[in-house]
Amino acid sequence: MSTDRLPLLDLPWLPRLSADFKPRLAAVLANPSPQWDSELAGLAQQALGLNAAISLARALKRLLAGPQDQRQDQRPAKTLTPFKLGILSNATIDFIVPMLEATALRYGICLDVVTGPFGQVMQAALDPASPVNAARPDAVLLLLDHRALPFRQDDSGQWPPYQADAALQELHAIRDAVRRHSGAICLVQTIPTPVAPLFGSLDATLAGSMRSAVAAFNNRLALEMAACGDVLVDVDALAQAVGLNDWHNDRDWNLAKLPFGRHALPLYADAVLRTLAALRGKSRKCLVLDLDNTLWGGVIGDDGLEGIALDPGDARGEAHRAVQAVALDLRRRGIVLAVCSKNDEATARLPFQQHAGMLLKEADITVFVANWEDKASNLERIAQRLDIGLDALVLLDDNPAERAQVRQALPQVAVPELGNDPSGFARTLLLAGYFESVAFTPEDLARADQYRGNAQRSELQEGSRDLGQFLRSLEMQIQFAPFQPQGRKRIAQLINKTNQFNLTTRRYTEAQIANMEGAAAIFTLQVGLLDRFGDNGMISALICDRRADEWEIDSWLMSCRVLNRKVEESVCNHLAQAAKAAGAQRLIGVYRPTARNGLVAGLFAQLGFKRLDSPVEDQRWALDLAHFKPFDVPVAEHAMPAHPV
Repeated sequence: MSTDRLPLLDLPWLPRLSADFKPRLAAVLANPSPQWDSELAGLAQQALGLNAAISLARALKRLLAGPQDQRQDQRPAKTLTPFKLGILSNATIDFIVPMLEATALRYGICLDVVTGPFGQVMQAALDPASPVNAARPDAVLLLLDHRALPFRQDDSGQWPPYQADAALQELHAIRDAVRRHSGAICLVQTIPTPVAPLFGSLDATLAGSMRSAVAAFNNRLALEMAACGDVLVDVDALAQAVGLNDWHNDRDWNLAKLPFGRHALPLYADAVLRTLAALRGKSRKCLVLDLDNTLWGGVIGDDGLEGIALDPGDARGEAHRAVQAVALDLRRRGIVLAVCSKNDEATARLPFQQHAGMLLKEADITVFVANWEDKASNLERIAQRLDIGLDALVLLDDNPAERAQVRQALPQVAVPELGNDPSGFARTLLLAGYFESVAFTPEDLARADQYRGNAQRSELQEGSRDLGQFLRSLEMQIQFAPFQPQGRKRIAQLINKTNQFNLTTRRYTEAQIANMEGAAAIFTLQVGLLDRFGDNGMISALICDRRADEWEIDSWLMSCRVLNRKVEESVCNHLAQAAKAAGAQRLIGVYRPTARNGLVAGLFAQLGFKRLDSPVEDQRWALDLAHFKPFDVPVAEHAMPAHPV
């Protein structure tokens, strides 16, 4: 089926559900391999309807609760990130939950959902022992529509009957109670705009109409979310993109108390899960662009500069220029751009260098790969050059055969399905939500340039056989400072998104981080790194409990892009010096093994800590400060500027 006419509700960027979905799922259940979690995740990369989602969610639960003697092997620890989600709603969520659980597999998440009783949102939020609060979830989704909040203020028959104030106050009370009793951040939804006007166009501006009350509610909510540490899920924008008449379904509400039409379940679940994925650092970082018939119309090697379609005023050329414009906007917000093309490199570069219709220039492309090798191999080369995972890549390619080859060889790479008309390429890429974000910081703005520096460092290292010489040539400068309000959003990003170099994977909200700033019993450290290729931004954060004779490292995490550059040793030097100056005799390090942080299993031993006997699963290590000898590192230490990135 062509994707050109697929509506948004059908997730047109995903391949259609394959005819062998049921047999493949049955085979996984009948004989689960050690990679069964990856196999389920692979099945979830298709456009799932409700029935397929229910089957997939049931299969996941069955495999998780498999025979006791197999359970350890069957846990999806190797590839899936666990996430516990609480849901409070005024609606029936029996269909929504399996849709969320199945969609989570698409994003590499093993979702554990805990629900509150139907319609008892405030009661469940206020009760510390309610199922959602007692579960201590990672986040709580407040799945509320206009029926859950007191928009109607006056039943006397007098005007105006609707306003936003009371609805916002009620939502504040629910959020505050959830955060107080569960410790979780809240995912808060905007309210979809009503589809049926009372006054017609006047509803938009007339104070007291339901439409104006909802608009005021959504606007004020969006402003609050920017400062409170909770996360917005813009369901109103989703509903308007679909079409309000298609989103709202009075029959589904009357029959089943569904807050939107049943046909919107896949799109809603995808929007929620891409938000959770962003919370866990799973948003994509790099857009890899094909060239012929993707960035321009035609084939540069055959048609030449004069023959490719890129001119303003030409419908085909403008479609491809729209792709370039979107790519530029993504780069401006920090997404890395790369090129992967089957072409002679000199020929492939010609339009960037000489065609007046090109919006993208060579300087916008961080890694440019053009040769006649298969695209999967070249994508691996791009990821290696940027020092990022394959799961950080999105490939935009007009050729269905190339898309299929990459999906089969590298299932970690996101490959949006594209129709035959290039006019839809740019919109499809953005609607797919690969680059979803829950915060935007100066660090994000600089990311594309930082990864350009990564590529340059990689090229330099490839030409150097001596690691010490290579590190010295970088002319690194490390910056240390306690947690500061200006860096709070970036610190929260690091804490909640970093999985590999993360000793304990404890998660903290912005509000909790704010409480640590200046606290006498807590030592905090934010770390920045510069070198001759540019500013790497804030790359590490550390939280330490301070006691009279010993300091205990509660959390230590670092961006993997600065691994093997002696940053760990520099941080250890600084921490040991601060603890010793405060009178502590030893540092205690805690390592809590997870599915994804095996990278740092040997970190404390590498830094000279000694393993302590511990009755709990967490490993505890100690560093004797009296005998600690600082590491010799090729890094100059400087104070962090007053306004860190």
